[in-house]
Order: sequence, then C-alpha cells, then structure tokens
Amino acid sequence: MVQVKGIRIQKVLSDNGVLSRRKAEEYIREGRITVNGRKAQLGHPINPAKDIIAIDGQKVLLERKKRNVYLMLNKPRGYVTTTSDELGRRCVTDLVEDAPAKVYPVGRLDRNSEGLLLLTNDGSFANTVMHPSNHITKTYRVTVHPDVTDEQAAQMSAGVMIDGKMTLPATVLILQKQEGRVVLQISIQEGRNRQIRKMCEAVGLEVARLKRTAVGPLKLGMLQPGQWRELKPAELIALRNAIKK
Repeated sequence: MVQVKGIRIQKVLSDNGVLSRRKAEEYIREGRITVNGRKAQLGHPINPAKDIIAIDGQKVLLERKKRNVYLMLNKPRGYVTTTSDELGRRCVTDLVEDAPAKVYPVGRLDRNSEGLLLLTNDGSFANTVMHPSNHITKTYRVTVHPDVTDEQAAQMSAGVMIDGKMTLPATVLILQKQEGRVVLQISIQEGRNRQIRKMCEAVGLEVARLKRTAVGPLKLGMLQPGQWRELKPAELIALRNAIKK
C-alpha cells in the first residue's frame, strides 16, 4: 500500500482558499479547528483525501483534486485589476467567471490600460512572476502626445526618476510617427505602480493609450479584448525559463 505523506493543515486550508495560513494558525491556537474530532496542532500533518477538518464544529469541504490553472486575458480598458471593487467598477475577474477554476490576477494593469494580463490559482507561480528580482520583461505599445524627441527616448531608455527612485534601463522603440502622435514600444523589467505612464510624464509626454503586448516570451497575439485562453504547456515552460535567478 502506498502511504500518503501528510500535508500541514494550515497549508491545506490556505491552498483551498478556506483561511490564510496566518489565520489558520490563529484558529488552531484558539482550539477552533479539529481533525477527525480532535483539536488540531500547529503543523499537524493531514491527508486531505481522508481526514475530516472542522472549524467551529462545521465540516470544511476541500477540493480533492486541485488543478492549477493559468490564463491569459486580453484586458479591455475600463476594468480594474481586482477581484472586487467597493466602488462598483467592473473587475477583470468578471471576464473569467467561466474559467475552470477561481483565478486571481498576476500583477496589475490600471483601469485605463489594456492588454495581456495573467491570472492563476497557483500562488507560488504568481509570486515568482511578480517578484522584482526575477526581472521578467514586460512589453507595451504606448501612444503618446505630442512628438517624441531622441532625447526623450534616450532618457526613458537610460532611466528616469519616479517616486523618488530611478527606473532600471528600458528599451524604447519608435514604431510610428504622425503629426502630434507617436506610437512607442517600451519594454521594462520592473512592475512599479503605473510605471510606464510615470516614465512618460517624467520626460513631458502624455499617454493616450497603453497596451501590454507581452510578458516575457508570452505574446498577446490575436486574442480579442475581453477574451481569455489557457496557457499552453510550452508557454509555461518558456515563461519559467525566462525567469532570471
């Protein structure tokens, strides 16, 4: 018979979205959690497929087989990158209600920005992608006003001061130029709040449209606004390989 290795109870509760690990530890100390009718202990190893967990006497229903889900969404403008909004604004999770599992955004795109947004139920994956030390390149198509000088492009490429700190070097390419309107491609390896907009403002440019087109090797492609799809296994491998340790 194959013996199932126990998993710490607070990890099981956290992975199933029942309680955060910290809250689970608090409940265990207070004696509010039982396993098979006995008070749980911190770090208590359990078998989620067999053991019965209860909180305040109420049985906890666990997902017996959790499948990690990784989605790519083309976020439209007008949606906030949260799971709920106290102001009643539309949330990106409204667009993925028919996904195979409940997922959460990986990083952010502000309300007026659009384009590639990753969502997942794999917390470890999300933290890895978002961690600034991993330097995953994010590429944006940015329409700005008025014209762009070589000096402005060079400034953004070298780094500009925003929020009291210099940005890392970026790649800035001029894709199109029309009277009073320029389309740029900007690639950065950071994820600071409203970074692209603030970089442009720092050199005197006004952003009219901002669209994320790629995260690492993942490209938005022909995915239409508001549509999502699951990542292919090869895409997940490529993204993990792109992470710089």
